[in-house]
Amino acid sequence: MKRFRTHLSVTALALALGLAGCSVAGSTPTGVSAVTASGSTTSAGTTGSAAATGTAQAVSLDAVAEDTHYDADDLTWDAAAEVAVTLADGASAAAGGTSSDAVKVDGDTVTITAAGTYRLSGSLSDGQVVVAAGEEDVVRIILDGANITSSTGSPFVVQGANEAIVHLEDGTTSSLSDASTYADQGTDAPNAALYSMADLTIAGTGSLTVDGNFNDGISSKDGLVLAAGTVTVDAADDGIVGKDYAVLLDGAYQVTAGDDGFTSDNGEDEGRGWVLINGGTLNVNAGDDGIKAFNTLTIAAGTTTVEESEEGLEAQHIIMTGGTATVTANDDGVNASGGSTTSAASAQGGMGGGMGGGEMAVGDYTVDISGGLLTINSEGDGLDSNGNASISGGTVVVNGPTNDGNGALDVNGELVVTGGTLAAAGSAGMAVTPGTSSTQSGVQVTLDSSIPAGTVVQIADSSGNVVAAFVATKATASLVFSSTAISDGEEYTVYTGGTATVSAGIGEGSLDGASEQGMVTAGEYTAAQGPGGGGGPRW
Repeated sequence: MKRFRTHLSVTALALALGLAGCSVAGSTPTGVSAVTASGSTTSAGTTGSAAATGTAQAVSLDAVAEDTHYDADDLTWDAAAEVAVTLADGASAAAGGTSSDAVKVDGDTVTITAAGTYRLSGSLSDGQVVVAAGEEDVVRIILDGANITSSTGSPFVVQGANEAIVHLEDGTTSSLSDASTYADQGTDAPNAALYSMADLTIAGTGSLTVDGNFNDGISSKDGLVLAAGTVTVDAADDGIVGKDYAVLLDGAYQVTAGDDGFTSDNGEDEGRGWVLINGGTLNVNAGDDGIKAFNTLTIAAGTTTVEESEEGLEAQHIIMTGGTATVTANDDGVNASGGSTTSAASAQGGMGGGMGGGEMAVGDYTVDISGGLLTINSEGDGLDSNGNASISGGTVVVNGPTNDGNGALDVNGELVVTGGTLAAAGSAGMAVTPGTSSTQSGVQVTLDSSIPAGTVVQIADSSGNVVAAFVATKATASLVFSSTAISDGEEYTVYTGGTATVSAGIGEGSLDGASEQGMVTAGEYTAAQGPGGGGGPRW
């Protein structure tokens, strides 16, 4: 029986990140055990592998294992002990392996009742695979070109096990598709095309397509670890759900969801309901929140893209220490909010920034960015915290709203900038600036009228050297810029036009053909005072 895993609290996660260090592209950071995916078994008596990763990870796998059900040992097995299960309409059968007696076939329902490794191939046009093992059992299902469709409910259900591992065989494509209406819609009934009541791990280097026509695509009512695989999910409601936690270690996951894309939703048990992206590639198109955690959402490595959403990233606590995240949202891009208790406190407006709309409650919510690249394109607030926010490293680029009722930055408490690079552009009416606790300086630029998308904004020092160039993706009236290139108290000249070579909107510029707009003094911020209030010197 697996040992009990403790929850990954905000403090524990910060410690794990501090011990492991941040990843660098193409390298394996200290503390990360590199696991190579072979993805296939060979002859009888050899060891198969379902394991994990081809990309560098910032949180060590040891740390992940301590706080989840993940165990690298579960991703290897004795090939000789595999049970081959052939799926066929009216003719499914099991052969070989010591656990073949644990496979029960009843019409087009195949039930697995004991621990072991089961290799599934073939198709069921209207059937179901059920795992109904003991609470101490580890059940490993190899999908080797298996295609299962159900007209009455979920095609793949884990009713009982300690852990279920779905391994996607290298070089194969499998599929799961459920009914658009379920015959059983009781409280504890399955509601996803791949549904598990036990801890669930997806591994292997093969491909899987999941169509959740009724509700969710992939759902675990316990913990969920995505260790590898190329997986496409299309769901009527939520795309991928891990109740206690949802972890992405590696693989390529494409999610299209009518509601939330990738989420952990346990709001009842203390310390649960968290999301960790620690490698791999995640692309999300969501009708509501792109990536959502009830508690803590952490991006530590990998490539994360929210292509469409109402709110891009949402949790009570949002942490980014590495990787790349690109977020597009119809409302807020990054939103630290939720169900935690708030306390009334006056936001620090005016000089030293913080909040641009007067007095609001400052809740127990945080956004903390210490590494990586975060790019936001939002119609509502860009980076929004109902509590405090901090930037100590990495790069944050915000292309925020064009309406004055929202801002590129919106922090009820204080925005503390001590490192990294921040470029936040948007409307001028709700401009928020770094607070007085910030140790890294910056400038605030407020234009008389919006400049069109694609216009270059350049900041030059007293010697005429361009220290920053920014190209907005939409109409812009305000820019807050902070980096180590800005010296507190120094005067800078702002230009529009000219040319620039940028990545994610920021980079190097040339003043040839640029027009001077005015001057700003680093560290002198004037936060807006509500819609239409503006802020900073206008030109």
